Amino acid sequence: MAEAVTFGELMLRLSPAGWRRFVQAPAFEACYGGAEANVAVSLAQFGTSAEHVTKLPEGPLGDAACNELRRYGVDTRSVFRGGGRLGIYFLEKGASGRPSRVLYDREGSAFRRSSPEEWDWENRLRGARWFHFSGITPALGENLAQACLDACRTARRLGATVSCDLNYRARLWGREEARRVMSMLCGHVDVCMANEEDAFSVFGLGPDRKAFLSGGFDTEAYVDLAGELRRRFGFDKVAFTLRRSFSASDNGWSALLLDDEGAHCSREYSIHLVDRVGGGDAFDAGLIHGLLHGMGGAEAVEFGAAAGCLKQTVEGDFNLATEEEVRRLAEGDGSGRVRR
Repeated sequence: MAEAVTFGELMLRLSPAGWRRFVQAPAFEACYGGAEANVAVSLAQFGTSAEHVTKLPEGPLGDAACNELRRYGVDTRSVFRGGGRLGIYFLEKGASGRPSRVLYDREGSAFRRSSPEEWDWENRLRGARWFHFSGITPALGENLAQACLDACRTARRLGATVSCDLNYRARLWGREEARRVMSMLCGHVDVCMANEEDAFSVFGLGPDRKAFLSGGFDTEAYVDLAGELRRRFGFDKVAFTLRRSFSASDNGWSALLLDDEGAHCSREYSIHLVDRVGGGDAFDAGLIHGLLHGMGGAEAVEFGAAAGCLKQTVEGDFNLATEEEVRRLAEGDGSGRVRR
C-alpha cells in the first residue's frame, strides 16, 4: 500500500508549440496531467510511494494515460477502466502581458461519469498515511463531490491525514456552488492548501487581489486569512502559495504555512516561467512529502516552495525534480550553473 493516495481526473493536455496562439497552431503537443495526478507524480519523484485513484476509458488512449503514471513510479492499481472518453484540456501559454488560456473538453469523460459506489475507499485507503484531493474533483459533479466526502470520512477513520487544495476553477462551477460543497468537505480536511485567489473565490475571504496584480502583497494579511480558515473549519494547517505576477513570463513565488507553532514563510524565488501549470501541485507534493517524513513546518514549507519553483522551469504538468534537487534549491543554491 502506498503512503499517499490522490484522487482526481487524469487528462490529455494539448498545446500549441512554444508560445503560439490557438489560431496559429498547425499541430498540438500532447502530454498528460491533472491536479491530483501531478501531486502523485511529484511525490514519487521525491521517494514517497504514491497511488493515484482515477477512472480512464478502455482502449489505447486510456492505456497511454495509465502508462504515463507508471513511467514516473505512481502505483496504478486503483486506476479503474470503464465507459466514457478521456478528458482533454487545451493550454495556450501566455507571454509578457498576454495571459495563458485554458479550455476544457471533459464532458462525458469516464471519470466524470463514475459513481460514488465504485471507488471502494475502504480498500483504497487501508494502510495509507495521507489522502489528497483538490476542489477540481467535486466541481465535476455531485457524484464526485459525494466520492470525495466518502473518501475523506474513510481516510480519517483509518487514521490518514486528509489534505485539500481549494483549486477554484470558474469554468467548472460558480462561487455559490463551490462554497456550499467545499464548506461541507472542508470539515473533514486536516491540511488546506490554496493560492491568493482561492479563499476569496470559494469563501469570500482574503485580501484584495488587486495587490497581486500590481506586483505586491501584505504577507501578514495572508497569515490572518490562514488563521480565519483554521478557526472556521478546524484545519490543523493552512498553506498558501503566493505569486507576484509581474507578467505572464516573470513571477515572484513564495509560500507560507500556519500551524500550531505559528506562521512559517519561505524565501521568495524569481522565476522566468517555462510552464507554470502544476506549480501549486508541486508545492502541495513538497509540503506533503516534508510533513510525512518528519520535517517541521518551516522546513516543509521551504521544501514545498522550492519544489513549486522548480516545476515551473519544466515543460508539462508533472514536476520531475528529485528530492536532492529541491533540497539544493531550498538551501540557497539557485545559481543555475551547469553541473558536471
